[in-house]
Amino acid sequence: MTVLFADLVGSTGRAESADPEDVRAFMVAFHGRVREVLERFGGTVEKFIGDAAMALFGAPVAHEDDPQRAVRAALALRDAVGGLEADERVELRIGVATGEALVSPAANPAAGEAMAAGDVVNTAARLEAAAPAGGILVDEPTFRAVAGVIECLPAELVHAKGKQHPVPVWEVVRATTPLGAAGRRHDTPLVGRTHELELLRAALDRAIEERIAQLVTLIGVPGIGKTRLVAELAETERPAAATIWLRGRSLPYGAEAAFSALGEVVKMQAGIFESDGSAAREQKLAAAVTAVLADPNEAASLGRHLRPLIGLEAPEAAEGRRREAFAAWREFFEALAEQRPLVLVLEDLHFADDGLLDFVDHLIDWATEVPLLVLATSRPELLARRAGWGGGKAGAVTLTLSPLSDVETAEIVRTRTAGRLEHEAEAALLRRAEGNPLYAEEFARMLLVQGAGINSADVPLPESVGESSPLDSTVYPPSTRRSSRTPRSWGRRSGKARSRRSARAVAAATSTTSSTTSSDVSSCAASGRAQSLRTSSTRFAIA
Repeated sequence: MTVLFADLVGSTGRAESADPEDVRAFMVAFHGRVREVLERFGGTVEKFIGDAAMALFGAPVAHEDDPQRAVRAALALRDAVGGLEADERVELRIGVATGEALVSPAANPAAGEAMAAGDVVNTAARLEAAAPAGGILVDEPTFRAVAGVIECLPAELVHAKGKQHPVPVWEVVRATTPLGAAGRRHDTPLVGRTHELELLRAALDRAIEERIAQLVTLIGVPGIGKTRLVAELAETERPAAATIWLRGRSLPYGAEAAFSALGEVVKMQAGIFESDGSAAREQKLAAAVTAVLADPNEAASLGRHLRPLIGLEAPEAAEGRRREAFAAWREFFEALAEQRPLVLVLEDLHFADDGLLDFVDHLIDWATEVPLLVLATSRPELLARRAGWGGGKAGAVTLTLSPLSDVETAEIVRTRTAGRLEHEAEAALLRRAEGNPLYAEEFARMLLVQGAGINSADVPLPESVGESSPLDSTVYPPSTRRSSRTPRSWGRRSGKARSRRSARAVAAATSTTSSTTSSDVSSCAASGRAQSLRTSSTRFAIA
C-alpha cells in the first residue's frame, strides 16, 4: 500500500488574518480540489484533518502501479491547489510512503475510524512534515517503484520521531514519461518465448510485405512477459528508421482514460508533452497533420477530430460523432503507414473502454493497402468482456501466454543472481514464482538486496511479490487483511487460474475454427515466418 499525506503551508497565518467566512469557503474549495485530484488517480481519501489530507493507494482496491499513481497524484495536487487563491500561490508539503499496513475496508472514516494502520502511515506523515514548502518527499520503496517514470533527487536523511534510524528520502522533480508508462528495464535475457517472438516477427513481416493490416493480441496475467515480448520485437526485428513505432497504454483511472492509449499514440507522433499548454498542443498537432496530408482542408478536418485525443476537447466530443471520428483517426494512421510501416502498440487493453475496442475493430476491418501492425497486450479479462475478440478478421491472432517451466524460471533466477543463491533458497523462490518471469526476477532482486547467498531459512521470502513490487489488480475481500500480502497473493493465484481457463478456452476456440497448436507454430516458424499467418482469425494457447 502507498500512503500520501499533504498539508497546506502557512494556513495558520492565512486564517488568522482572514474573515472566518472566507476561511471556510477556502477550506471547502481546498477539500473538494484535493478529493477530486486524488480520486482521479485511484486514491481513497481516508480523512481530512483541518488543512491536511491523508489518502490511500492500494485500499480498498489494489493496483499494479499504486506508488506511481500516488506520486503522479502528488504532482497534480501541487499544481491544482496552487491556483486556489487569486492573489497568492498556495503551497503544499507532501509525503509519500509505501509499505505494509493493516487495512479495514469496513471502517467508516466519517465516524473517526481509521481504514489503515501501520508504520507506513507514520512514515508518510513524517515525510510530509520534513518536506520543503512546495516539495514532495518519497521513501525508498516508493522511489524504487517509480524509478524510470518519475525523476527524483536524493534529499537529506529524515530523522523521524520514533524511528531508530534516519529515513532515506528522495524529492520528486517531475514525471519523465506519459501517464501510465511502465518504465521497466529488461536486464535479463528473454527465456522460453521463442515461438511467440517468431509469431510476432511473422505478423510484422506479413504486414510489410503484403501491405495489409494485422492484429496480434498478447493475453496473460501480470508479469507473464507481454511487454517484454513487445520490447524484444522492437529491439531485434528491424532498424528503427525502417518502421514507425507508436505506443499507448489504456488507463483504469484519470479523466483521460476513455481513449488514453490512442491519445498517447497521437501525442507521441506529434511530440506533445504533458507539460505543453493548449497553444503548444494546437501547434504541434497542426504540424503532425500537415506532415501527412498535403491538402489544407483535409488537414484541418483531421485536426478537429484528433483534438479530443490530445486533451484539447473532452473525450465525449469524439463519442458524439463516432463514425466521423473513427474514419478520421483511421485516415491519420493510414497516412502514417503510407510513409513507413507502422506498428501501433496498445498496452493494457483490458482497461480500455468499449469505444477504443470498437475503434481497433474498425481499424483492422477498414485499413487497406498499408503496412500496419496493431500489437495489443491484455490480461485475460478482455476475453471475458469480448469472447470473440478479433474473430472473423483476416490475420488477427490472439496468443495466450502460459507460465514458464521450472527449468526456464531457474535460468532467469540464476542469471539475475549470478548463481549466488543456495539450492534451498532457489527452490523456495521457484515454488512461489509459479512460472511468472517478473515475479521470479523480483523475488531474486529482493533476496539479493537482503543479502542472499545463504539459505531460505535465513532470508524469508514473501508470500507474493506484492511486498516488493505491486503487480496485480485485486479487489480486497470483505475481511480485514494485510493489504500488501494476502490480497495480492490471492489475486496472483486466481490470475494464474484465469490464465489456465483462458488457455483452455482459447484452445477450444482454435479447434473449432482453424486448429493450430503450438507444434504447428514451430513448423510454421521453421518453414517461413510470413507464411505462418496466412489464416483467418486464429487463437493460440502457447504452453
